[in-house]
Amino acid sequence: MRLTFLGGGGFRTPLVHAALAGDPGLVSEVALYDTDPVRVDVVRSVLRQLPGGPRVRVADGLDDALRGTDFVFSAVRVGGTAGRVGDERTPLAEGVLGQETVGAGGVLYALRSVPVAVRVAERVRAVAPDAWVINFTNPAGMVTEAMSAVLGGRVIGICDSPVGLVRRAARAAGADPDAVGYDYTGLNHLGWLRTLTAPGGAGGPGRDLLPGLLADEEALAGFEEGRLFGARWLSALGALPNEYLHYYYFRRETLAAVRDAEETRGEFLDRQQSAFFARAAEQPDRALELWRRARLEREETYMAEARAASGGWQRDTCDLEGGGYEGVALALMRSLARDEPARLILNVRNRGTLPALDDEAVIETVCEVDARGARPLPSAGLDAAELGLVLQVKAVERATIEAALTGCRRAALRALALHPLVDSPAVADRVLTRAGF
Repeated sequence: MRLTFLGGGGFRTPLVHAALAGDPGLVSEVALYDTDPVRVDVVRSVLRQLPGGPRVRVADGLDDALRGTDFVFSAVRVGGTAGRVGDERTPLAEGVLGQETVGAGGVLYALRSVPVAVRVAERVRAVAPDAWVINFTNPAGMVTEAMSAVLGGRVIGICDSPVGLVRRAARAAGADPDAVGYDYTGLNHLGWLRTLTAPGGAGGPGRDLLPGLLADEEALAGFEEGRLFGARWLSALGALPNEYLHYYYFRRETLAAVRDAEETRGEFLDRQQSAFFARAAEQPDRALELWRRARLEREETYMAEARAASGGWQRDTCDLEGGGYEGVALALMRSLARDEPARLILNVRNRGTLPALDDEAVIETVCEVDARGARPLPSAGLDAAELGLVLQVKAVERATIEAALTGCRRAALRALALHPLVDSPAVADRVLTRAGF
């Protein structure tokens, strides 16, 4: 099997390559494609210093990367980290949150990402029509939906946030993370864990551990989402939200923390990654060592503004290790390539899972995966408050996709002004003007 890595000069590429080394029979060759030759050369140096893993080549153009491939892993950052800096700073200048996938910043990023992703999908359809596309390009839900209009069910979006939530919750409840059942539904970075089920004896029905966990303040204080949202709010909510919902539920506190910070997340990543790639280009023999050091710092500072807004605390050691992003990707590839059934939380077309949305809307939910693809499993659904938020954000996503593909400013204004984190159409209009749209 062959894997094509679009955005092959991306910082996270070595995580996937290292995971592939643990399953040497899955992929025989990785083709890296990136528009930045310096970055892709640095990443190739890192991969050469990793033990094991498949053969690596740098592709000469997009079609060369795609031709004959079985899997396309799309992790493209259109505009680079400098683009993210603008996506976050432009809304902040108008007093609203700008974040890579959430709020006005997510809309601005999607306006750049979606057209590129659709062009990629068209080339996949032309050059490698039987390939599976695994999308991690952000905003992952919007990009996957736009690509699915070209590729149908052969594009599947992945995210490491939901699996991290399930595993942390299971450990906090005293259960084996690999044995629990779960119901998780929503959109990318906008989902809720509604049940967490321990296996039943003799094949009988399992017991839902979530109510007990939500009532246990000490247990909630022991993991990331419990500390982010607080026991009082989680008890009232009756579900465990994805960590990114902190931006919605605690928008005032998070906005204040972002404004008080010396630099935005985008500015930190732009500074850190620029320094890493420059240094590793000068010292290719130390590329792996430098990458590992930068990766640890990156993970330690993940969602720092949300943690600052919820009292300030350090991430747990287990959350700094690998197994999230690359683990989901590898599990998905195994199921598709080997016809090994698995249950994974993925971004796929709705197909009736949430009746309030049409079948083509991409949602993030529990799926059954095998060689035929990923199919959403029946869900307990969402309560009115959660469903209302999902419907509003889906309207934002649809308007953003329209604006990105047509250049229609009215659609872009509708997308920004309807977003729950943008409090005025006038602000939305000024943000678009500042962004040059």
